Amino acid sequence: MGTKRNRDRPDVGDEVSWESHGSTTEGKVEKKITKRTEDSGRTVDASPEEPQYRVRSKKSGKSAVHKPSALRKKG
Repeated sequence: MGTKRNRDRPDVGDEVSWESHGSTTEGKVEKKITKRTEDSGRTVDASPEEPQYRVRSKKSGKSAVHKPSALRKKG
């Protein structure tokens, strides 16, 4: 059974929001990253225990990688 912490983490396809340069940005989770890799122009130090998520901004169309603590699921 999943813990509350895991249920609060976003899944691929979820609509999320995050803070960016002093304002709130909205977008969609494109990928869950669970290993150290290069993504969105930087090294992502992720693991199965501490995943990170690639999200695409609705407004700019650009993608970025965030830790789950930076993302808020919508709805």
